[in-house]
Amino acid sequence: MAAKTNGRRKRQIIYRVLLCVYLIVLFYLLFFSERMGRADNIQDYRYNLTLFREIMRFYNSRALYPRAFVLNVIGNVVAFMPFGYLLPRMNARCRNLFFTVLFSFCLSLGVEVVQLVFKLGCFDVDDLLLNTLGGFLGYLIFLLFSRKKVGQGGKKDAVS
Repeated sequence: MAAKTNGRRKRQIIYRVLLCVYLIVLFYLLFFSERMGRADNIQDYRYNLTLFREIMRFYNSRALYPRAFVLNVIGNVVAFMPFGYLLPRMNARCRNLFFTVLFSFCLSLGVEVVQLVFKLGCFDVDDLLLNTLGGFLGYLIFLLFSRKKVGQGGKKDAVS
């Protein structure tokens, strides 16, 4: 029993480290990376409060600017998938779809507010939607891997 608890504790530490590393990389890319267009000196506040405006703009211009579509639409989803996967791995209370999606939304909202306040980008409700969708998809991947473990191991607590 002690070996099982020790193994669980080690996994928890690994997931916490992975989550910290993920958040550091995410914040670097979102706020400091020159490759992501963060070197711009924005003078005024930029925001989009119309849902699907930017998604449709990037979708409609995807043939001309495929890289922009991938970075701005697909990238916003993929960027938050690790959060949706790691959060329930790290914390048993977050093994609930509602909490994982809520925390994904809150993290995304925090990022968007920082971008607006410090003029590091554009506050965009489409980003909120796409990031939250990414957290949701990450949670679904967590469930998929959890069920495989449960099916192979035969025990319900194999999720931790």
